[in-house]
Amino acid sequence: MKRRLPARFFAWHGCPMPRLDFWYEFASTYSYLAAMRIEPLAKAAGVEARWRPFLLGPIFKAQGMETSPFNLYPLKGKYMWRDMARWSEGLKLPKFVPPKSFPAHPLAASRIAVALDDAARPDFTRAVYRAEFTEGKDIADPATINEILKKLGHDPAAMAAKSGEQPVKDRLRANTEEAAKLEMFGAPNFVTEDGELFWGNDRLEQALAWAKKK
Repeated sequence: MKRRLPARFFAWHGCPMPRLDFWYEFASTYSYLAAMRIEPLAKAAGVEARWRPFLLGPIFKAQGMETSPFNLYPLKGKYMWRDMARWSEGLKLPKFVPPKSFPAHPLAASRIAVALDDAARPDFTRAVYRAEFTEGKDIADPATINEILKKLGHDPAAMAAKSGEQPVKDRLRANTEEAAKLEMFGAPNFVTEDGELFWGNDRLEQALAWAKKK
């Protein structure tokens, strides 16, 4: 039987850890669940998770949709809201609160996530999701994002200015274009180093196992 090596083995021996790209969208309910659980699972598997924010709006439009499939197909949407409540309870997360407006407008939060460095991005991402899906806050409201940034020790004015710079806009656009080239049609997605794509929060464990064996 193949023995699983702990993450510290790779650090001690100077070996690069297997990597898994975590593609998420701030308006995506299931991306929220994945964001809340990926880090401990990836650490236990000895896999590096790389957080990749992107925008689903342009991808949906290219597929002929002007809004989320959960809005286009009411029964699917009804199921999703109940499923989110079950998942949240099972993961012992705060009570799930459907946002007043769905899908949210994720552009500002996405640009700030891109502008932050790799180490700061996960904490910011989780804080945005908590505000959106457990506190009922509007993530398109600058006050919501400013409050999150302050709590995390960032200067809101400086981050707002940085997120509006052209290189940041270009990186988010490039992420979205790359997601389209990878044939993503929803979120979250997990992509291994050999290009295998796994869609959905419930595929996280399978994606980590695949990343580990490659």
